[in-house]
Amino acid sequence: MTAPHILVVEDEEHIAQGLVFNLEQEGYQVTHAETGSAAMQIFDNERFDLVVLDLMLPDGHGIDLCKKMRETSPQLPILILTALGEEHSRVKGLQAGADDYLGKPFNLEEFLLRVSGMLRRSNWYQPDLSKNESYQFGRNSVDLKNLQAVTANGIIRLTELEGRMLETFFVHAGDTLTRAELLKSVWGMAEDTETRTLDNFVVRLRKYFEQDPSNPRHFLTVRGRGYRFERSQNE
Repeated sequence: MTAPHILVVEDEEHIAQGLVFNLEQEGYQVTHAETGSAAMQIFDNERFDLVVLDLMLPDGHGIDLCKKMRETSPQLPILILTALGEEHSRVKGLQAGADDYLGKPFNLEEFLLRVSGMLRRSNWYQPDLSKNESYQFGRNSVDLKNLQAVTANGIIRLTELEGRMLETFFVHAGDTLTRAELLKSVWGMAEDTETRTLDNFVVRLRKYFEQDPSNPRHFLTVRGRGYRFERSQNE
């Protein structure tokens, strides 16, 4: 079996060396780029199974790079790295299409667990919604098999994690899902994990599928508990 190929985009030499060394120790094939332009040149000519992307690069912002990668590889797992306290950048990174983030400085063991988890989910993601290829709600139609959605805003290509999160909501339509249940089901994270990734993904789904994202009718917040998906709402 071919080892997963990971692209690490990081300009801080000591961090990059540590990431590359430890990823290779785990058996991954790793390619490193120090700048956004170098990363895109490599990205356009090679196939990758996952990208580790620093947001602050010497020739631009990683968010722009994330958007470009998403345009050509909608299902590619992307893990962004951000400096401590850059909450706004983390949110923008997730909105741009990243699947998860880690704040610097981060724990090496946690980083490796995130990487292995993202690769594992990408490999075994096989949506099965009673054998239906599409799911309709409101003015939206979601094709989980091909990870594509038709919405009032046009056709949207979904990432693997977006598809898995939608599948989880669809299967449990009408039920309140706690944050812990969603983190475990979609991300494979421990139930006590503290992360805003889940909340930012819900924001992203609302942007895709809600007529008025600030007044959602399908992806609802249940205060103090979690989230609930409602298929039938008068619009």
